[in-house]
Amino acid sequence: MKNQNGFTLIELVVVIVVLGILAAVAVPKFIDLREEAEEAALSGVVGAMGSAMAINYAGFVASNGAKGEDVDNCDDIGSLMDGGVPDGYTVTPGPLVLGTPSDCTVIQDGSLETDTFVGIATIVIPPAP
Repeated sequence: MKNQNGFTLIELVVVIVVLGILAAVAVPKFIDLREEAEEAALSGVVGAMGSAMAINYAGFVASNGAKGEDVDNCDDIGSLMDGGVPDGYTVTPGPLVLGTPSDCTVIQDGSLETDTFVGIATIVIPPAP
C-alpha cells in the first residue's frame, strides 16, 4: 500500500470554519475605520494649522514685528501654510486680537466634523469709526 500524504476532509472543514469565525469577528472592526481615519485627518490638519499660527507669532515677537505674515483673522491661516488650507477643510472666519490667543474653528467639509486651533494676531486691527 502506498503512503499518501495530505489533509483529510475533516481537517479542511475545521480550517474553513475557524477562518469563517475569525472573519466574522474581524470584519466589523475594519468597517468603522473610515470614521476614525477622518477624525485623525482632521486632528492632523488642525495641529498643522495651530503650529503654523504659533510659529508665525513667535517669529513676529522675536523680530519685534519685522518678520511674520500679517494675521488678524482665523481664516488668514491659509497664508501661513504651503498650498493654503487643504482641500476639504474650511476655516470659520473670526477676528483675532494681537497677543491674545483665540479659538479658531475648522470644519471638515465631507463629514461636517469640527475641531479648533489657537490663533493669535500679528497686526493691530484699527477700531471701526
